[in-house]
Amino acid sequence: MSGAAVTAARPGRTATGPAAGPWLLGVRHHGPGSARAVLAALRAARPAAVLIEGPPEGDALLPLAADPHMRPPVALLAHAVDDPGRASFWPMAAFSPEWVAIRWALDHDVPVRFIDLPAAHSLALKEPVEGPERAEEAEEEEEVTPVVDPIRVLAGTAGYDDPERWWEDVVEHRSPTGGADSGAPPSEGAPGDALAPFGALAEAMAALREAYGDGGQPRDAVREAYMRIQLRTARKEFGDGVAVVCGAWHVPALAARTTLAADRALLKGLPKVKTDLTWVPWTHRRLARRSGYGAGIDSPGWYGHLFEAADRPIERWMTKVAGLLRAEDRFVSTAHVIEAVRLAETLAALRGRPLAGLGETTDAVRAVMCEGSDVPLALVRDRLIVGESLGEVPDTAPAVPLQRDLTRSQRTLRLKPEASERELDLDLRKETDAARSRLLHRLRLLDVGWGDPVAGRGSTGTFRESWRLRWEPELHVRVAEAGVWGTTVLTAATAKAASQAVAATALADVTALAEHCLLAELPDALPVVMKALADRAALDADVGHLADALPALARSLRYGDVRSTDTAALAEVAAGLAERICVGLPPACTGLDPDGAEALRGQVEAVHGAIGLLDTGAEPGTGLRERWDAVLHKLAARDAVAGVIRGRATRLLLDEGRLAEDEAARLMGLALSPGTPPAEAAAWIEGFVGGASGGGMLLVHDERLLGLVDAWLTGVPADQFTDVLPLLRRTFSAYEPGVRRTLGELVRRGPVPEGARRDDAAPATGFGPGLDPARADAVEPVLRLLLGRPPEPVEAAV
Repeated sequence: MSGAAVTAARPGRTATGPAAGPWLLGVRHHGPGSARAVLAALRAARPAAVLIEGPPEGDALLPLAADPHMRPPVALLAHAVDDPGRASFWPMAAFSPEWVAIRWALDHDVPVRFIDLPAAHSLALKEPVEGPERAEEAEEEEEVTPVVDPIRVLAGTAGYDDPERWWEDVVEHRSPTGGADSGAPPSEGAPGDALAPFGALAEAMAALREAYGDGGQPRDAVREAYMRIQLRTARKEFGDGVAVVCGAWHVPALAARTTLAADRALLKGLPKVKTDLTWVPWTHRRLARRSGYGAGIDSPGWYGHLFEAADRPIERWMTKVAGLLRAEDRFVSTAHVIEAVRLAETLAALRGRPLAGLGETTDAVRAVMCEGSDVPLALVRDRLIVGESLGEVPDTAPAVPLQRDLTRSQRTLRLKPEASERELDLDLRKETDAARSRLLHRLRLLDVGWGDPVAGRGSTGTFRESWRLRWEPELHVRVAEAGVWGTTVLTAATAKAASQAVAATALADVTALAEHCLLAELPDALPVVMKALADRAALDADVGHLADALPALARSLRYGDVRSTDTAALAEVAAGLAERICVGLPPACTGLDPDGAEALRGQVEAVHGAIGLLDTGAEPGTGLRERWDAVLHKLAARDAVAGVIRGRATRLLLDEGRLAEDEAARLMGLALSPGTPPAEAAAWIEGFVGGASGGGMLLVHDERLLGLVDAWLTGVPADQFTDVLPLLRRTFSAYEPGVRRTLGELVRRGPVPEGARRDDAAPATGFGPGLDPARADAVEPVLRLLLGRPPEPVEAAV
C-alpha cells in the first residue's frame, strides 16, 4: 500500500481536490457521515446531473422520492415477472447517501439517474431460489466467499481493531471541513473543502484494489463496466459537471481509463429476464442485515439519530434512552442522564476519539442507567440502537393488483402493517374482527406470513382468536409471488386452495386444507376440496391416516358453527371417517414397537377429542360416542394392545365417567401384577397418569391408585429397575412441583390402615386436616356468579 493511502486511512486527514468534475463520491451505503459529506459536496459543486449506484429500471420511480407521503426507510424492489421469488432489494434510509443525493437532485431540478447493472441482468445472473428469505441467504453466501472487506483493511492499517469504530472516527464524526461534527447541517463551502474526504478515500481504495484486485467479486467487473458506459453517456449529455454517488470500492474502477469497446465486450452475452420494479416500505431492523447492496449496518437507529440530531447528539441520545427505560418502569432521573453524558465524553477522551461513539454511549448507559446489567441494555439495543421504524410508500407507487387489494383491506379493517411485533385478540362475533380473521387466514394460505395464530389468554371459546403480527419487507415479494393466483386476496386464496386440493395426495393434507378454507371463508374453493376429501377418504385404508385427518374435520365443523358456514357435506365425511376408525383401530393397536405405540397413543387422544365435538347433538345411545366408548373398552381390556395405549384408554374412560373407579383400580392392578414385564407396566402407567393429563392430582386424591403404583414400583427387581427408570422419570417429571411434593409426602407416610380415614391422621403438606365447611361456604357465592346461577335465597330471621 502506498504511503499516501496509509495516510488517508488515518482519522482527521484532509486533502485538497480539484473543483472540476466529474466528481466521484465514494460512500458507505448507509452512513450519516457519508450522507452529510455528499450533501455538502453537492451544494458546493452544483453538478448538472447526479448518477447513483442502482438499477436503471428504477429511473421512472425516482420522482416518487419527493412525494410527501414517501417516508424512509424504503427500498427499491426488483423481481422477475415470471418468477417473483427471484428478487433483489436496494434499501435506503434517511441517512443513506443515495437517498440524500436523490432528494437534493429532485429539490433542485437536477437530472438524476441510476447507473448500476440493470436488474434485468442482475436477476438473471442470480441462481433460482425459493422465496425471499432464501434469496437473501444466497446473497449473504455470495458476499462471504472470499470477498475482501476494504473498510476492515483500512481500519487495521490505521491501528483499529473495529472497522465500525474507524469509520465513525474518520467519516461519521467528521464535518465536511475536517472538524468534529456536532450534527449540524453542513454549510456552503469551497468545492475543494467539501470534496477533500472523497479524494482521500479514493486514494485509499485505489491502493486496496491494487493489492487485492477485484476482492473476490468477479461480477463487480461487469457492473463497473456498465457504470463507466453510463458515465460516458452522461458526460456527453451534461459535460464534466456530473456527480457520481457509489460505493467507495467502485471509485477507482470508475476513474480508470478504459475503452468503450472493452467495456461493451464485458457486457456481451449477459442473460436477461423481464422485471418489474417498485418502492416498498423497509425497516431499520432489516437494514441491520446484509441485503440489496450487500451492505448491512449494526446500528441503524443510532445512525438515524446522528443524522437527525440538530445539535448535541450525545445529550439527545441519552435523553431518548432515559425515556425508553422510564416507560419500562425503571427509575432513571435527570442526574442519570447528566452522568451518562459525562462518562461517555470521558471515555471518548481516554480512547482518543473525536466524539463519543456508540461504544462509549453504550458503556455509559450500561454503567449509569442499567446498573451494570445487560438485561435492560438489551431493550435499548432492540428499540433504539437497531430501532423499529417502518417506512411508508405513496399509493401512486406501482404495485401488483393483489398488493393494492391487500392495502385496501388493511385500511378498511384498520390493520396497519407494523415493524414491531404485536398481539391481536379477535372476537369473531364482531363483524370487523371476523373480517380481520378471514384476511389473516387467507394470507396464510397464500404463504404471506404476516400473522401467526397463538394461544389466546382470555378465552378458550371458538369465538376468540389471537394472532401475533409483524410485517417484514420481504412479504412484498410473497405478495408478488401470490399474484399469479388472482388479483384480490379472496380470488387468489380460492384459486390456490383449489389447486392444492387437486394436487394433494395425503388425506391429512386435504383435511387441513378444508379447515383452512372454512377459517378463511372460501366458499368457492370448498366444493373442490370436499370432492378431493371424499375421494382420498374412500381410497385410504390406513387407520393412522384417518386418525390424523379426523381432528381437523372436527375443528372445521366447530369453526363453521361460529362463522355460520354450511358444513353439512363436511359433517357427512367426518362421520364416515369416525365410523371407519372405530372399526379399524383395535386391530391397529396390536404388535406395535414403543415408538409406534406412542404415536398411536397421541392419535387415540386426538380422535377422542374430535368425536366429542362431532357427537354433541346425537341422541343418547345412538351417536358416535357410544361406539367410541366401546372401542376404548376393548383397548383397555385387551392384553395384546400396547401398555401405553391401554393405560390411556382406561384414563379417558375414567375421566368421562364411563368407567367406575373400582374397575379402573382393577385394570391397574392387572397391568401392574407380578406377571407383567416391568417395561410394559411402566408404559401402562405412562399412558394412565403421564403427560399433562392431570394424572398427578388423580393419584393425590385417590390413594388406592397411588398405593397400587407404589406397591408395584417397590416390587420391581433391581436388575430391571434401570430399564423402566427413564420412562417413569418422564412420566412424573411432567407434574407440577407442588404435586410431586405432595405425592412424596403421601408415599412417605404410607397407606391408610384398613377402616381408618386420612382425616384422622396428620395432614400432608399443603392440605388441611379435613373439610372446613365455613371456608367451603365462602366460595359458593363466587361459584354461583361464575356459573350464572341465581344466589341462594336467604331465610328470613324469626
